[in-house]
Amino acid sequence: MAILVVGPSWVGDIVMAQSLFWALRQRQSQVQIDVLAPAWSLPLLRHMPEVRTGICSPFEHGQLGLRARWALGRSLRGRYEQAIVLPNAWKSALVPWAARIPQRTGWLGEGRWGLLNDVRHLDTQRLPQMVQRFVALSQPVGAVEAPVVSPPQLQVSPAEVQTALQQRRLVVSAPVLALCPGAAYGPAKRWPAASYAALAQHWQRQGGVVWLFGSEQDQPACAEIQQLCGAVCTDLSGHLKLSETVALLSVATVVVSNDSGLMHVAAALMRPVVAVYGSTSPVFAPPLSQCHRVFYLDLECSPCRKRECPLGHLACLHQITVAQVWGAVQELAAEYGATC
Repeated sequence: MAILVVGPSWVGDIVMAQSLFWALRQRQSQVQIDVLAPAWSLPLLRHMPEVRTGICSPFEHGQLGLRARWALGRSLRGRYEQAIVLPNAWKSALVPWAARIPQRTGWLGEGRWGLLNDVRHLDTQRLPQMVQRFVALSQPVGAVEAPVVSPPQLQVSPAEVQTALQQRRLVVSAPVLALCPGAAYGPAKRWPAASYAALAQHWQRQGGVVWLFGSEQDQPACAEIQQLCGAVCTDLSGHLKLSETVALLSVATVVVSNDSGLMHVAAALMRPVVAVYGSTSPVFAPPLSQCHRVFYLDLECSPCRKRECPLGHLACLHQITVAQVWGAVQELAAEYGATC
């Protein structure tokens, strides 16, 4: 049996989708899983042994592209017995429909009757977490119990790690603190750069090294951390391919991150993670690993789920202190060390 999964458009969501792939394999060990996803995500899918092939979805975020979706669907005809559509947008169901895949599964979403013929109705009380909602689509219709979720586990070979280290001229000669100060969704998810800089100083005083991770849009925050901490950090933001990011995060002693895609990548690599939440809630999308600590204040105004603080104070982030986070970093480093 072959299944086409229409994947989501965010790094963290793609990582969490691996739990669905695992569940499908548990139900039928010989199932072949292909994933239709944005081009940037294909290197990430190659770290998931459950996935046979990643198929490039050429559509920009929000792009309709009806003719192109129809053509892509036609090119996939006759290859799959089932499609599972993870995004809720109706256009995400167009390719499986055009491909005439017999069983097209997904949550009701925005008016997808007809495009989907195996429509599920979401019970948010039974399935409070995003990863549960993904995995539940592997269950038979009418399942009552919440699904068993196996945490994502990205696979990285020693050769991949060595190649990434050599290409970036890095040597792991001391414990590595990985800082991920960005969050693509907006500033209401970003702990202050000054707080990250203070963490970097604490770690370096103990003889460790600090690597800064992020995309091009995170470079200003990383540059500010460099300036504020008064010591040299290795700023990798905006310079790494996604596959290199995965490889280098896999050797971190501890990772400190906002609620972001890199947080989920680090957790899926079984690295100790300290996660800082602001406008979002860890109830919906927590780090899915054993070795993590979460900071979330659950203020009266939280979670607002806004890109920017509607009240203008960002208390949900500013009231999380460096001392608190540093204590968690020390605890995880001592408890898990190089393994998790």
